[in-house]
Amino acid sequence: MKIDIWSDIVCPFCYIGRTHLEKAIEAFEHGEDLRRDLQIVWHSFELDPTYAKGNATPLVELVAKKYGVTPEQAARQHEAMHAQAAAVGLDFRWEQARYGNTFDAHRVGHLAARAGRDIADAYELRLMKAYFTDGLLVEDPAVIRELAVEVGLAEADVRRVLESDEFAAEVRADEEAARRLGITGVPFFVFDEKYAVSGAQPVEVFVRALNTAWEESRPAPFRMVTGDETSTDTAPHDEPHEGAVPEGAVCGPDGCEIPSASPDSTAAGAR
Repeated sequence: MKIDIWSDIVCPFCYIGRTHLEKAIEAFEHGEDLRRDLQIVWHSFELDPTYAKGNATPLVELVAKKYGVTPEQAARQHEAMHAQAAAVGLDFRWEQARYGNTFDAHRVGHLAARAGRDIADAYELRLMKAYFTDGLLVEDPAVIRELAVEVGLAEADVRRVLESDEFAAEVRADEEAARRLGITGVPFFVFDEKYAVSGAQPVEVFVRALNTAWEESRPAPFRMVTGDETSTDTAPHDEPHEGAVPEGAVCGPDGCEIPSASPDSTAAGAR
């Protein structure tokens, strides 16, 4: 199964939503089988692509200004988010979070994707933890470099990306794809390019999405064709005429076995 995720590192519901997805996978009936072939693909999405670098702002101050509320009101909103995050085991320390530009972090995310799906997933989650729990500024190249190396990327590769415009086109392509698909908010999850979940939905919603995509990806049961009709039942059929290939004649590891024409006869074996 493939799950595409549009997300931004500084989006609290993206962190919560990805955690809900993980818990859904844990609860999913076929979770062990799913994990063997699961492909999670992260896509870049900037909440504010116009936000200038070098203008890091305390999160509560930014939200209060952006939405025209008081700092106290903004703080209460983030307390509610803190409670939601804590319910799924996340430590959302909003008081120390500093909002910044995430474009470079997304570019390195594409480098992580080249290194493999496990590293890409680890990178995205590590940067979210850095922002929401550790109070680190995720636009700082030194922070991005340290965390990228921590999850397994080569430092020389990370430096090369950060000191150039490498993967800029890939970030913009992800954002353009989001616009074409009508994605205006994140997180946004797409299961096998058919079923979408928008937002940090409850775990049970993700379980239903997994079930739906899983069932559709499984082969449909065969409808058996026998003698003179197509059937799924076990009703008896007419005796085969002389020279006909008996119904149900099969070959296996022990040879070719011809089913008996009557209950009293013995099957013959041949190799």
